Amino acid sequence: MSLEQQVMAEMKDAMKAKDEALLRGLRAIKAEIIKAKTEPGANGEVSTEGELKLLQKLVKQRKDSLEIFTQQNRADLAQKEQDEITVIERFLPKQLSAEELKAALEKIIAETGAASPADLGKVMGVASKQLAGKADGKAISATVKELLTK
Repeated sequence: MSLEQQVMAEMKDAMKAKDEALLRGLRAIKAEIIKAKTEPGANGEVSTEGELKLLQKLVKQRKDSLEIFTQQNRADLAQKEQDEITVIERFLPKQLSAEELKAALEKIIAETGAASPADLGKVMGVASKQLAGKADGKAISATVKELLTK
């Protein structure tokens, strides 16, 4: 079942249950899928990889907004963003813990032969592909920098 079909099925249930937070998150996903399908060259389809990137982008946007709302003491808006993050993350693969991420990156560093911070780009290229959807780009980058500066 494609992401779009899953979202549509859950939207029906959310409407019946009158779950506004769930519905808001699902509508955001659906809107992004439609936008991605209508982009030039998409041919009305979104690949599984594209769906993953789309979901990650949505979560990142929500987290950025959540941070801003928290700084401005807007608990009402921050809660809405947090609710949407929870809904969107349900469709993402399980995220790696800090320890799992560190272990995976140590393996990638060993494979690429990286030894100094100058090799950051080489490691990030491989890590971004292998860990796509399993970890946030910021977390990957920070961990790689930490490991290469030891």
